[in-house]
Amino acid sequence: MSTIYFTDNFFSAGKTEIYNDQKEQIGTLDLKGAFSSDVMILNNNEEVLLSGGFRFFSRKWFVQDQQEQEIGELVQRFAFFSKKYEYEAYDRGIYRIESEAFSRDYEVYDEQESLVGEFHRTDSFFESPAFCLTNHTEVLTDDELIAVVMGVNMIEKRNSSNAAGGAT
Repeated sequence: MSTIYFTDNFFSAGKTEIYNDQKEQIGTLDLKGAFSSDVMILNNNEEVLLSGGFRFFSRKWFVQDQQEQEIGELVQRFAFFSKKYEYEAYDRGIYRIESEAFSRDYEVYDEQESLVGEFHRTDSFFESPAFCLTNHTEVLTDDELIAVVMGVNMIEKRNSSNAAGGAT
């Protein structure tokens, strides 16, 4: 089991550090920019481990490895009074991500209904999103779960932006 901490930036641009529970930097998030939702997870040598992003006009968040091969996809599922997502880790299973409607706590379950991870938004109202992630499985790496958490974050940002734009 591992616990890691990372943040988005206010405009989802620039680099932020990834820390373990001993407050040691174990990597970096490279947020590609305010006009792009793409993110790269880098090790301490600035080498790309994984990346995530939307395809053009797609609602799905795709996770890619160092060779830019897709290793999974995240989609939002329709739900009343809750937030639900599904992450398909290609050839490794399907994972359900759930949260109560106004909660900042999320749980990740495998196909056997076992809790394999959880994350929590730790920021306050006017801060950039910050997350505490606990990984309980070896099937999904910490880096892959970071990409999934950032995918959930980007989908929720996109939903908020669309709702605000539709309210005019």
